[in-house]
Amino acid sequence: MTAITAGIVAHVDAGKTTLSEALLYRAGTLRELGRVDKGDAFLDPDDLEKQRGITIFSHQANLQVQDLKLTLLDTPGHVDFASQTEQVLSVLDYAILVVSATDGVQGYTRTLWRLLAHYHIPTVIFVNKMDVADTDQAKLLTDLQTSLSAGCLAFEQPLTPAAIEEIAMQDDSVLTQYLETETLSDATIATMIQQRTVFPCYFGSALKVDGVDTLLAGLQQWTRTKQPAPDFGSRVFKISYDAGERLTWLRLTGGELATKAMLLPEQKINQIRVYNGAKYTLQSTLTAGEVGAIPNLTGTYPGQGLGALPDAAKPVMQPVLTYTVDPKGQDIHQCLTILRQLEDEDPQLHVVWSAELQEIRIQIMGQVQLEILQQRLQDQFQLDIGFGEGSILYQETITEAVEGVGHFEPLRHYAEVHVLLQPTAPGSGLTVAADCDLDVLGRNWQHQVLSNLQAKPQRGVLIGAPLTDVKLTLVGGRASNVHSVGGDFREATWRSVRQGLMMLKQQQHCQLLEPWYQFRLEVGQDQVGRAMTDIQRMNGTFEAPVTNAATGLTMLTGTAPVAEMQDYSQAVNAYTHGQGQLECLIDGYRPCHNAADVIAAAAYQPVSDLENTPDSVFCAHGAGYPVPWDQVPQMAHCDYRYTAADLAKLTH
Repeated sequence: MTAITAGIVAHVDAGKTTLSEALLYRAGTLRELGRVDKGDAFLDPDDLEKQRGITIFSHQANLQVQDLKLTLLDTPGHVDFASQTEQVLSVLDYAILVVSATDGVQGYTRTLWRLLAHYHIPTVIFVNKMDVADTDQAKLLTDLQTSLSAGCLAFEQPLTPAAIEEIAMQDDSVLTQYLETETLSDATIATMIQQRTVFPCYFGSALKVDGVDTLLAGLQQWTRTKQPAPDFGSRVFKISYDAGERLTWLRLTGGELATKAMLLPEQKINQIRVYNGAKYTLQSTLTAGEVGAIPNLTGTYPGQGLGALPDAAKPVMQPVLTYTVDPKGQDIHQCLTILRQLEDEDPQLHVVWSAELQEIRIQIMGQVQLEILQQRLQDQFQLDIGFGEGSILYQETITEAVEGVGHFEPLRHYAEVHVLLQPTAPGSGLTVAADCDLDVLGRNWQHQVLSNLQAKPQRGVLIGAPLTDVKLTLVGGRASNVHSVGGDFREATWRSVRQGLMMLKQQQHCQLLEPWYQFRLEVGQDQVGRAMTDIQRMNGTFEAPVTNAATGLTMLTGTAPVAEMQDYSQAVNAYTHGQGQLECLIDGYRPCHNAADVIAAAAYQPVSDLENTPDSVFCAHGAGYPVPWDQVPQMAHCDYRYTAADLAKLTH
């Protein structure tokens, strides 16, 4: 028996949920096919999903076909809910990527492909809607090979000799084996699929249940059960609420989980549920590879590792917009409590409460997510609230290396820390390291420094935005055998980073970053001039326009700042009279196109930010006294590790 967990992922409207229905129907789990457009799809049970006709939450279904036991996880298809899709990816053995034959590989399809590669998930592709006139399998396969991977190959049942030869050509060592034997074993092909060298492609129509049996047969033949880990471990991938109960969804990677067991300190498992759509059955145990939901645990969160499994890395998909909540006269603390529950389900909301301003802010991916959030608050909690105008989530980085120093020496306390700040590749985030001899600073103190570098988001000094694409390396410091305590190194560490940033700001080596969209705009031929002018005005760039002879529409693809393009869809709808279409995907962060204006508008004073001060504290005559950041280098107790020439070499 092969037992796997597979997720179905796709660009919105590719037919992902329809394929799920067809798989369940052909496996005998469903007696009748549900329809997304009729609101009776098995894996879209939520009322909001039925109204919208899209998947908003991930759902589980279970099916068995002969010797294949398949746990199916359906995921949201809209880019605004990509973070929820990403949560599911961390527990998959395989993914089924659905591509629409009428649209081909779209922008979000490429985003999903990058995520699947990031999580190293073997992927099977189902090209849907092949029943539509003028679809061409050969052209579609070429599109997949060009846009995604040369390893995207058409799989038939059984494989022809030509197909086996094409599979062998994807790997040199396998090709050598093939040339000797003129065949490949099923085990070899299955291994190539597991290693993401080959991506089986199937073609059909989910709505007409065409090609679905071939896909199921392929899953039976080519997938393999993952070897369980020797020790107990599980990954939390979802938090949800059902009839007031908090559910922790997890998948076991090793060992066994039984009712009455203590999964977390002082938290006993009273029930294990295995869901199939909206319904569930109770089990006394979960074994390695199985997915279940545990009610009423507290403190769990998506990405959490339990047992021998560490926490997952920070999600790739991050929100780029922030909104202020307008309570419309309602109790703002009640609003905060409810939003905290929704943040429990989706941590990427990043709900922030400012007691000083009596204000709530949230972070989101886009307009559709905002609309659905507002509707959920109304429908589930009878909470009618609004949102202020959205603003951009900026980030900051540096363009040169610097050695920052922080000193914290009030009476009977002592710590000095030297941290090297270096620019790293775009998208690399914030990384920490140590390059300091233990004779200079003991192991315990070094651990304190590294922990504190990661204990909170480090802020830039231009507008106070999060620092990114920087490596922070502990390179020196000093402790006192008598007076140093852990808190001293926390203060000295944070001050060292800020002091280094202030030095770079003075040298104009700090840089403001903003999120950019990758866009695809379709307009009529007579509206292309207007569209090109708009994109240039928004500081965007685009490739040569391409006209579709069949539809008469012209497509423009390119990139533009989110700040300029976030509301452009309304303008497109207006000047194309509803015929145009704008698709935007987050394309990472780049240097801000109007940095001077943003910095001026923020009016951020880094020295006045007392929670992130760049200044240090020294001691003289039995009392501590503050020293401004620019005077710290002359007063530091430890010698600097790097000269200006050394720092220049480190940067370039």
